[in-house]
Amino acid sequence: MDDLAQLLSELVAIDSTNPSLAPGAPGEEALARFLARRMDAMGLEVDLWEAAPGRPNVVGRLPGSGEGRSLVFLGHLDVVAPWSSDAFKPRITDGRMYGRGAADMKSGLAAALVAIEALTQDHPLAGDVYFAGVIDEEWASLGTQAFLSRYHPDAAVIPECTDLTIVSEHGGFAWYEIESHGVEAPGVDSDHGVDAISLLAPVLVGLTRLDAELAQRPHASYGRASVHASTIEGGKQFPAYPARCVLGVERCLIAGETVDQAQAELDDIIAAARAADPRFRGELRTVVARQPLTQSPDEPVVAAASAAVSRVLGRPTVVHGDIAWGDSGLLAENGIPCATFGPIGRGEHTAEEWVDLSSVASTAAALAVTAQEFCR
Repeated sequence: MDDLAQLLSELVAIDSTNPSLAPGAPGEEALARFLARRMDAMGLEVDLWEAAPGRPNVVGRLPGSGEGRSLVFLGHLDVVAPWSSDAFKPRITDGRMYGRGAADMKSGLAAALVAIEALTQDHPLAGDVYFAGVIDEEWASLGTQAFLSRYHPDAAVIPECTDLTIVSEHGGFAWYEIESHGVEAPGVDSDHGVDAISLLAPVLVGLTRLDAELAQRPHASYGRASVHASTIEGGKQFPAYPARCVLGVERCLIAGETVDQAQAELDDIIAAARAADPRFRGELRTVVARQPLTQSPDEPVVAAASAAVSRVLGRPTVVHGDIAWGDSGLLAENGIPCATFGPIGRGEHTAEEWVDLSSVASTAAALAVTAQEFCR
């Protein structure tokens, strides 16, 4: 426990804020290089390469005998923008570690690293075990896409915080921008000014109606489909008609829905807005879109993880779905089945982010057993 807490403290202390979310942030390089040095000292084969300029992925490989299935423990290196200069100063209180990234997801990285370190002390498994630290999960998952261009293990485990349960399927999402164009003019010139903000009113009404309709459709076991306005930006000053307004929209998808379906719904809303006022010229842009993950709980990697968690905790394992999307979706789309399980933590992206240290130790033990079960 002490060694694990020390490792996690060192990981949390490294600022790996995603520069796509906070321009000028340092990104993941320092953390990737720290992990590369640690894995090199463990005797792993280390691969460090730029998944984006100045933002490297890092992969360590523990070779097996070559006769079994391969497994990757994959976790993201990036964190969202910190709330203060103290965000990267880890502290322990009542068995919990606080700090930016403690839960999301440096605790999972620490558990996976400790699990593989334990596996190096035993006889080689039949199959290879990989540790993958990837960039950019909090934005566009560039790191996982880059990983998939170089590696194709038989299965994956993502050690995100799941309260020591196993997530076998999850929802998807789509982020859109809808841009409205008006005509800039002085506020007193109503003959020429066209208000780009007001022209979006029918779109906002349409989103409200669509969300009410989604609430009436059948739900998944883990939640319902939804849509909402996320951000809005327009206008420069009080005494002027705004020439431009951009509305951000999030559509949360569940099993049985597709990104194409979500876009068609928004296309209909925009068409209705144009019909309501011919001055409306709305443009729909997709920012990021990911399909839901639908996967059988009988997948061998899910079964291996379930058996491992049950063995470590001494109780039956809970296997379920989750509304939140994860990089597991990209892995599964590329033919790599995935189980997600990890420690108990709360407060992701907030000032009170924490992880329960004893659950990190349990996660490490369960990851090691999962590899032993799967890589035969």
